[in-house]
Amino acid sequence: MRILIVGAGAIGGYYGARLLQAGADVTFLVRPRRAAHLAANGLHVYSELGNFSGPVATISTEELEPNYDLIVLSCKSYDLEATLQDIAPAMSDSTTLLPFLNGLAVYDRLDQMFGRARVLGGVAYIAVMLEPDGSIRHFGAADVVITGARSDSSTRIAQEFHALIRQSPGTRSLSANVDEVLWNKWVMLASGAVMTCLMRGTVGEILATDDGPKLMAQTMAECRAVANGEGIQFSTDDVQRVEARLLDRQSTWAASMMRDISQDAPRIEAQAIVGDMLVRAERHGLHTPLLRVAYCHLQVYQRRHDTPG
Repeated sequence: MRILIVGAGAIGGYYGARLLQAGADVTFLVRPRRAAHLAANGLHVYSELGNFSGPVATISTEELEPNYDLIVLSCKSYDLEATLQDIAPAMSDSTTLLPFLNGLAVYDRLDQMFGRARVLGGVAYIAVMLEPDGSIRHFGAADVVITGARSDSSTRIAQEFHALIRQSPGTRSLSANVDEVLWNKWVMLASGAVMTCLMRGTVGEILATDDGPKLMAQTMAECRAVANGEGIQFSTDDVQRVEARLLDRQSTWAASMMRDISQDAPRIEAQAIVGDMLVRAERHGLHTPLLRVAYCHLQVYQRRHDTPG
């Protein structure tokens, strides 16, 4: 299997390194500056699960040819359209895509362009960061990857990818119902983003307030209701896993979007994580006041950065 990973940032670089360690044929599609850095220094990953240091194969958009079996997308949701233009020369009639992006709108877009059969489902639960020196740092030992086919015709390539990634350290699962997995992560992420962005605090800090636990529970209920409206029914275990993360009074976790806001980032994933959840809620006539307030709040932030001066 020939794998093209778009970008060599935190997620793409980390899992590309793990796939290389598993013996996979991996090439990174990168910008000239990142290509020059990797050519001079190699790729370096620092992790409690094992480090990686070594040369990697890179390619530019101009050099791409349609000879990849799988293309892994790890960009931000707001960069999806530009990324699709970049990978166009690499797409053949048999190329399959594996997005590690937030939300479900990306799947709607990719299904529209390429068909559901050519888009695998994938989620990663991991904390990684691209350091200023170009290396990638993994925080803690948590590393969970769940992938799966969204069509019978893509079962084989989903199995082949899983056979590779499961040779790397961490928890690796091949799901028979990856749509539920995607929704489960989105509900967790959207609920956490609504609360941590609105309150500008970690989960533990929010739960230490008088109304924090009640508001967190209400937010999770709103997001689960949207999923139910879209035909997704969560098991008791799924619900308890999300609650264990977002009702943990000792947690120092906050959504990456909250941390982006605290650093005055010019772009955030407001629409993909919260806005699209609200759109789907409205489609089903659901009352989701916390989602609505949070998205208004995030839009104000984004408009300040979109408007010159």
